Amino acid sequence: MKRIILASGSPRRKELLEQCGVRPEIIASDINEYVSYKNTPEETAMSLSFQKAIDVASKAGDGIVIGADTLVVLEDEILGKPLNDKEAFSMLLKLSGKKHRVITGFSIIDLAGPTKIVEYESTDVYFRELSEIEISDYISTGESDDKAGAYGIQGKGALLVEKIEGCYFNVMGLPISRLNSSLKLFFNLNLL
Repeated sequence: MKRIILASGSPRRKELLEQCGVRPEIIASDINEYVSYKNTPEETAMSLSFQKAIDVASKAGDGIVIGADTLVVLEDEILGKPLNDKEAFSMLLKLSGKKHRVITGFSIIDLAGPTKIVEYESTDVYFRELSEIEISDYISTGESDDKAGAYGIQGKGALLVEKIEGCYFNVMGLPISRLNSSLKLFFNLNLL
């Protein structure tokens, strides 16, 4: 198999690839993750994933670079990573009792050829009604730190979620089945 480079420092994305038997090389991108409110959330997620992939591709030499960016969207508002506990509290309070979308843009660049793929996956997530005490207790776990929308579904954040419609792994940060389909179709690679 070709060298796979993950343009992300996310331990969750690395773990998902490793579950499929891929040991990616990690080269985290250091782009400024600027969100333009002129674009749709889908366009924003794809653009950020492509910027990360291009940034790492310029440093990588050979192989296949995978970039990804995950956004939490409530109605038309993008909820990024909270800067502090107060902002995390505000985000989780907004999500309480509501449906939101988790959108992950992903990009694949083959450094040996001209092929570049930019796609996205969207999953609907329904939060149950949360009390202010539950929100504070969740924030005290530290899971809100560095996560879009101030929660992680793979940990205690699962207790906040009533149900999802779509890809669970997308909510973790990498729609692994969709990624594999793109790798098979365009790059003749199969993670199986």
